[in-house]
Amino acid sequence: MQTGDRILVTGATGFIGSAVARHLNARGLPVRVLARPTSPRGNLEGLDCEVVVGDMTDPASMNQALAGVRYLFHVAADYRLWAPNPDDIIRANLDGARAVMEAALAQGVERIVYTSSVATLRAGDANSSVDETAPLAEGEAIGAYKESKVVAERLVERMVADQGLPAVIVNPSTPIGPQDVRPTPTGRILIEAACGRIPAFVDTGLNLVHVDDVAAGHLMAMDKGQIGERYILGGQNASLREMLAAIAGLVGRKPPTVNLPRAPLYPLAYAAEAIGRITGKEPFVTVDALKMASHHMFFTSAKAQRDLGYSARPYVEALSDALDWFRAAGMLK
Repeated sequence: MQTGDRILVTGATGFIGSAVARHLNARGLPVRVLARPTSPRGNLEGLDCEVVVGDMTDPASMNQALAGVRYLFHVAADYRLWAPNPDDIIRANLDGARAVMEAALAQGVERIVYTSSVATLRAGDANSSVDETAPLAEGEAIGAYKESKVVAERLVERMVADQGLPAVIVNPSTPIGPQDVRPTPTGRILIEAACGRIPAFVDTGLNLVHVDDVAAGHLMAMDKGQIGERYILGGQNASLREMLAAIAGLVGRKPPTVNLPRAPLYPLAYAAEAIGRITGKEPFVTVDALKMASHHMFFTSAKAQRDLGYSARPYVEALSDALDWFRAAGMLK
């Protein structure tokens, strides 16, 4: 990528997308971003960018946004683990991927980085880390969000194979860091834990990574990735207990020590979802989240490290940066 190349980033008003746009700007590259009319624009402040108003699921919007574009980062996604109508999540992510990729082919985009997720891969256990060779088939994922990412990633793979779509797939793990405006489900955990509102934990684990390392990995995938290949962009594996203890240490609280069994939490999750359907607000505990928590979602980025030159800082630094940003944004009460 060079100055003068037109680059479109979808999802730049959000968490990962804004980090990708900032990294492109740091290279001296102005970008075009796609933003819905209702999307908050705070993450675009300070960016050298051209804003095109539209929707990723609308083919006309995408053809307009991609006109004259050489490189595309398709980062936008409905990143909810729960919705009153779960089909809304699947429809947005699948229809969005289809509209964006078809428009990219029609407009002759030279190279694409498609942001998928480790949600498209099989979960392992506490003693193993999953790599790119363990994809889920359609219908095997837990919950609407994971299923939406599986069907969308399989669509992109078919378009690469059948239509010559010039796409590289990246699979971020669990990003944390600044500019988490929504916040993401993991960001909500950070906020609640930092405020002392998570007194216990369940036996599960995540792969935690700084959002800026994920963004840097996107640019590496554009520069060095192989068309049709997928690359996990992760950081360090940590149990939920370790993560909560690290947050407690950063804010000067005592870490939780009570290990809760999952089974008694299901009635609470069902009740929380029932309330959520009435209020329209995403519940903090959901049935799908408890089902996912029965696995340790541990992953390895060895392929990206070897093939792209990818690396990630310790996850505690990402926690610290995230908490500093949440504090400055007035989200830590």
